[in-house]
Amino acid sequence: MFDGRLETFIKVAECGSFSKAAEDLFITPTAVMKQINALEKEISVTLFERTNHGLRLTKAGESYLQDARYIVEYSDRAVEKAREIDGGESRKSIRIGVSAMTPARFVLDLWSQIQSCMPNLKIELIPYENNPVNAREILKNLGQHIDAVGGLYDDNFLTDRGCSATHLYDKKLLLAVPVSNHLSGESIITAKKLRGETVLFIRRGWNVYIDKMRDELEGEGVLTKDFDMFNLAAYNRAVAQNVPIITVEGWEDVHPLLKFVPTDWDYRIPFGVLHSPNPSKLVKRFLDIIEKITAT
Repeated sequence: MFDGRLETFIKVAECGSFSKAAEDLFITPTAVMKQINALEKEISVTLFERTNHGLRLTKAGESYLQDARYIVEYSDRAVEKAREIDGGESRKSIRIGVSAMTPARFVLDLWSQIQSCMPNLKIELIPYENNPVNAREILKNLGQHIDAVGGLYDDNFLTDRGCSATHLYDKKLLLAVPVSNHLSGESIITAKKLRGETVLFIRRGWNVYIDKMRDELEGEGVLTKDFDMFNLAAYNRAVAQNVPIITVEGWEDVHPLLKFVPTDWDYRIPFGVLHSPNPSKLVKRFLDIIEKITAT
């Protein structure tokens, strides 16, 4: 089992005070403070700044909070899984990992057809924090606590993460432009119009399809800069720096200050269901049905 002080830490972080956390946990504020102090001493990290106006997470504390939630959630899932096995129960649900950048829309789009083949199937959505550490850990351990995640990929990505993919379709690579950028008023953008402009691309080596697009645009005189991961931080950076960003079909509503401007290119990237190379029988049947649906 995980250290119970993690739950106390999470509650204090959410409440912003020891006394409020104590009320929710039905223990004394002194007990809460002792747990937090002991936790900070054990890991040699200051998690909270103590002020006259309450508590505030340090940067280290913010990072620890993300991982603490992950640990607690996965510990709960481990208990559920053990109980299912101990009780001889046969799980009837597929656990789909979801985050702001990895929604489960693909399931909804195919649900009526999936259910006609598997009428007793249930879908359980498992939220997770989509940061580089969590995302990599989840993909390497698909089948343990999360069965599948919808995502972009190429062969190198799958090999590096130790997972497999059932292809659904190819998504268009699009251009999102900050509304204050002069390009946002264009009816259509060409490589020629981007000549001399800086455009944000996900880092080289992340996906060969995006790298090919980048090479061709750079050959047309487009300037490029890297970002590490498709997440809100990347879109915030594009807005803050007032530069366009290469993004993907389906994420049009991620940031209200980015406008998707039509382009004259047709670059695409594979999208599919990411899963364990050795899925359970239930997941394997689910994937076979999806593959059959998308092949028609």
